[in-house]
Amino acid sequence: MNAKALQAIVASYARTAVSAVLAMYLAGNTDAKSLGSAALAAVAGPLLRALNPKDGAFGIGASK
Repeated sequence: MNAKALQAIVASYARTAVSAVLAMYLAGNTDAKSLGSAALAAVAGPLLRALNPKDGAFGIGASK
């Protein structure tokens, strides 16, 4: 994986986390722990899929 692809992946995960945190903040939840949990939950699913070697569509096991 080259640096440009890695940068695109990190940017995508960051956008997802920011969107989840922003949604919680706009809903009135300003607790830092809750906002951090929202960010973690937002990236957990895609990250687990990317790390799954048996998932041929995305991540480690993807055909190039």
